[in-house]
Amino acid sequence: MSASHEAIEQALASIGPVVGQRPRGAARVLGVHLEGPFISPDRLGAQPNAARLGALSELASLRGLAPIRVLTLAPELTGHLDFIRDLRRVGILPQIGHSNGRYEEGVAALAAGAKGFTHLFNAMSELHHRQPGIVGAALAHAEYAEIIPDLLHVHPGAIQVARRAIPKLFCVTDATAGAGMPDGTYRLGSQTVSKCPNGVRLADGTLAGSVLTMDQALRNLVAIGIPLDEAARRISTYPADYLSEWDRGRLQPGAYADIVVLSPDLELMQIFIEGEAIAPLGRVHTAN
Repeated sequence: MSASHEAIEQALASIGPVVGQRPRGAARVLGVHLEGPFISPDRLGAQPNAARLGALSELASLRGLAPIRVLTLAPELTGHLDFIRDLRRVGILPQIGHSNGRYEEGVAALAAGAKGFTHLFNAMSELHHRQPGIVGAALAHAEYAEIIPDLLHVHPGAIQVARRAIPKLFCVTDATAGAGMPDGTYRLGSQTVSKCPNGVRLADGTLAGSVLTMDQALRNLVAIGIPLDEAARRISTYPADYLSEWDRGRLQPGAYADIVVLSPDLELMQIFIEGEAIAPLGRVHTAN
């Protein structure tokens, strides 16, 4: 998330060593999504106001610490259409988000090489029939976009709208340190957030990420009427496709055996990570 350059360096220095290797009993980290700091100060959401203009020069030291796969930016900021082109040239996927841009600026960003949208509907200019905003650009033109299906960030009806408009709408949890933890206070970057029954919020009530897990995301999609096979693609295949991870997110010969086994009521029973069976209660053994 948005922070000083030094704080982002520290975060990436911690992530770097675990990318490219997979500890036993753990998932593989594929890289970093920088959700800032190159965002609009008018659409911070729960991020601290460390927003600034984007430049490849700032990324030079960061890219040596950990692989940056995705970067969220506000396309309306000065120089950001050229920045989008620069990012694509060095292999980073630009995503539109935390933006107060106009519809036309969103369309121009897609034409320049932006590929997706960060947590659609949240922290971006809304759809109005005379000012379609960034949401309108996504619904009219996007192939890919993220959405947070905790049924708090986005109404089920809006999820259905996006699902009909965006072929490869895919799910993200936007989960914070409070995910899976008791109600209480947690850190979100430089800020303190509170987990309570109605989500994770700043002191002023602003939503500050979620406590969603991906298995619950699947159940939520099915609960609002999305067929199970489609819901599974939206939490696995489409995000893998977005990152060009063609050997993940699908059950086929030659792909990684990343598999979850669910009960008939979609409760988690077993996990396989690259063929390693992760047993309940943290017990680990290797699948035959």
